[in-house]
Amino acid sequence: MSSTPAYFTHLPPFRELFAQGTPILMYHKLGPRPRHARLRGLYVDAGLFKRQLTELQAAGFRSALPGETPDGASPAVCITFDDGFTNVFHHGLQPLSDHGFHAIEYLVAGQLGGRNQWEIAEGEVAQPLMDKGQVREWLAAGQAIGSHTLTHPWLTRIAPAAAREEISASKRQLEDSFGVAVEHFCYPYGDWNPQVRDLVREAGYKSACTTAFGVNDTHADALALKRILVRYRSRSLRALWLRLRHG
Repeated sequence: MSSTPAYFTHLPPFRELFAQGTPILMYHKLGPRPRHARLRGLYVDAGLFKRQLTELQAAGFRSALPGETPDGASPAVCITFDDGFTNVFHHGLQPLSDHGFHAIEYLVAGQLGGRNQWEIAEGEVAQPLMDKGQVREWLAAGQAIGSHTLTHPWLTRIAPAAAREEISASKRQLEDSFGVAVEHFCYPYGDWNPQVRDLVREAGYKSACTTAFGVNDTHADALALKRILVRYRSRSLRALWLRLRHG
């Protein structure tokens, strides 16, 4: 296990780890990186994304949703996208369909059609977020959605009542807007504690994803699922990882 990289680029180094449980791959943005982007590693080239899907498909992987128990007939992988960036819609929807994979997009419900305000506030380049029409196309293509709260806050740093509203109101808003059950949640920044997890359970979610590294076996806590970051190789890996885990 010590030889397993800290982030996913290609399948071969991860075969042993993936055999021990269901991997959940964590993507954010697809396509070209803007010149002044600070978190450049969060952009995965569209060509690399297609190659990753081709590798997974050739290895016999099938799609799974977070928290889904594998049937044992074939290896499963869960493909997740955080935040709902428009570039995922443009660069990801067709390759997913072409390779027979289904992914889940965790949407910031209160920012649909807007921009990544939580990143802009920290000096990041502005990027558009999927609007309702694009989300409907995403769903019509057989892809899934989950909640990433209303505004992308640090849930352990706000009042419990505010955290409850972020968690539960985002679920209701997405369900009302798109007419589908929203059963999967993702903690912004991977920020959670037992109290926040209880609010997620109270809201009726079946699963919740963190940013902790690893795969998920049959004993995994469905409301604290581990994931594996997908990113480019770069010299700023430590800075990116600290940003995701600690701000």
